[in-house]
Amino acid sequence: MTSGCANRRRTCTGYTVSESWEVVVVGSVNADLVIGVERRPAPGETVLGSDMVVHPGGKGANQAVAAARLGGRAGIVGRIGDDGHGELLRGALAADGVDLAHLAVTPGVPTGVALITVGSDGDNSIIVSPGANARLTPENVEAAREMIAGASVVSFQLEVPLPAVEAAARLAAGAGGRVVLNLSPPAPVPAELLALCDPLVVNEHEAAFLLDGGGDAGELAAKLARSGPRSVVVTLGADGVVVADGEGVTAIPSPKADAVDTTGAGDAFTAALCLRLARGDALRDAARYATRVGAAAVRKRGAQSSYPTPDELP
Repeated sequence: MTSGCANRRRTCTGYTVSESWEVVVVGSVNADLVIGVERRPAPGETVLGSDMVVHPGGKGANQAVAAARLGGRAGIVGRIGDDGHGELLRGALAADGVDLAHLAVTPGVPTGVALITVGSDGDNSIIVSPGANARLTPENVEAAREMIAGASVVSFQLEVPLPAVEAAARLAAGAGGRVVLNLSPPAPVPAELLALCDPLVVNEHEAAFLLDGGGDAGELAAKLARSGPRSVVVTLGADGVVVADGEGVTAIPSPKADAVDTTGAGDAFTAALCLRLARGDALRDAARYATRVGAAAVRKRGAQSSYPTPDELP
C-alpha cells in the first residue's frame, strides 16, 4: 500500500471510509467489434475477414470483470451511452458481479467502441472511438468519492480524460489506497501523477514513449523507476514481465500458452496484479500470479469472454 491506511475501516485525510472494494477501476467501457483476418491490411489495401462479433470490452471494464472473475470485490467508475451497446456492457458487468453504482449513462452520446482485427497468429490491431468515455469528468469522480476512497487498489488507464484520472488518483492516494496506472494508450502524463503510481504498468512501446527512447526491458524498467513512479512493471507479452522497485530489477517469465487471441490479455494481467496487491502480496509475487492470468486469457477468443476463474489458471 502507499500508506498505512489498510484496515477494513480507516481514517485518512480527515474522513473515515469503509473499505468495501478490493479493486476499483476508473476507466473505459467499450463494445469490441471484432473481425478475424488472415493478415491485417497494409495502408490502402482491402482484405476480407470473418463475420463481425461484438464482445463487451474497454480497458476499464475488462479489468473490473477480470478482477471480479478471480473472486475480487470490484467496482467501476465510467460512462456508457444510452444505446444497445451500453445495455450489452452493463449486463455483462452485472453478470460478473461488478459494482455499477457509478457507471453513468450519457444521453444522446454513443457508447465507446473498439474496432479490432485479429490475425491468424492471434495478435491484434485496435482503433478506439471513445464515445461516452470521453465525457468522464472530475465531477463523476467526486460523485464516486466513497467507492474510490474505500478501495484497497484503484486502477487507471488513459482511455478516459486525463483530468478525471488525475482527480481519482489524488483521491485514492489521499485515502490510503494504492494507485496503479496502465499507460495505455500512451500519452504524456504529469510528474505528479507518475509519482503516485505503485506500480506504473507499461509495455515496451509505452515505456519507450515515456523515455523517448528504447532499450532492453530491464533498462527501460530501471530508467522508468528512476523517473518518478514508486515501482514499475514492464509487460513483454509471452516473454513475461520485468519488475523494478526499491529492491532492484527482476525478470518474471510467463507460462507457455498457445495464443488464440491476445485481445484484453494485458487488462487481465493488470487486474490480477491489482487484486493480489489488494490482498497484501508483494509486487513480485503479485506479478507472478498475474502472468498466469494473462497466459490463460490468450487461450480463448474475445477479451472478457477469455478471462479465467482461479481454477482455470495454468
